[in-house]
Amino acid sequence: MALSPSEQVAEALREFAERIDVFDPLPGPAVAEIRVGERTVPLRAPVAKAFAEALRAYQDPRDRGTCDHCGGPRLDDNFVCADCGRPSGVFGQLLQERAARYEGPAELPD
Repeated sequence: MALSPSEQVAEALREFAERIDVFDPLPGPAVAEIRVGERTVPLRAPVAKAFAEALRAYQDPRDRGTCDHCGGPRLDDNFVCADCGRPSGVFGQLLQERAARYEGPAELPD
């Protein structure tokens, strides 16, 4: 049976809590509870700290930095900004220099 998206999140959080909790053998009370859908996952202090650190350290694989021109956060796979349409970074500079020197194909003889 497939889990719903909220059940998947709750299960992943529960598994994370279990994985981290084993490293702190002293029992203690939950310092936070996260409710996901109908489920509540209690977090003890070491788990809550690890969870906060994991969230802060996460970097989306689609994040390629910010545009050098407009500061927008949406660079595509070719480092072209989806907000201003200009290429960004060293790669963008190389593209602009190459495009400026491009003369087009030579005319074909008759």
